[in-house]
Amino acid sequence: MEYQIIGKNIKVTEGISEAIQKKLSKLDKYFDEHDEVNCRAVVRSYKTGAKVEITIFTKNITLRSEVIDSDLYAAIDISVDKLVGQMRKLKTRMKKKHERDGLGKSILFDQLEDIKEEVENSQVVKTKQYALTPMSLEEAITRMEALGHAFFLYLDSEDEKISVVYKRNEGGYGLIQAENKVEF
Repeated sequence: MEYQIIGKNIKVTEGISEAIQKKLSKLDKYFDEHDEVNCRAVVRSYKTGAKVEITIFTKNITLRSEVIDSDLYAAIDISVDKLVGQMRKLKTRMKKKHERDGLGKSILFDQLEDIKEEVENSQVVKTKQYALTPMSLEEAITRMEALGHAFFLYLDSEDEKISVVYKRNEGGYGLIQAENKVEF
């Protein structure tokens, strides 16, 4: 696994870097040794604690965890545990659907323990459809705020891309856009 460790509001010391790499190296056994696996860890320091964001990129899937804790090293431990939990959950879903292709190709499921109890909220309980209306980012934010939602899906009027604007936990907004334009 290739590591990229970034510090925001904190200098990443050798101790922090070693702790992150040591914890993440335990995940190596879950990935195919022939696949390229990259890991980006972002460590942030706040007045009341620390935040650790770990993203693992493989050819077929991206795993991500984000943890805020009063102790940086505890946040690292919890974040790695969350990643293992995500892989176990993925294993359970793949077993249910008898699918081992696609998303799960990069993960060696035989190395993971099964989840002991079924995840309750793993089914889609509501489906909603609506026509995407072309609008500006500012209008999408206004509509999202008016609805009291944490995200809003719309068609960007400038570049005709399907877009999602969302509220970030740190404040401000984020924007996700499809790479391809909608063809009419």
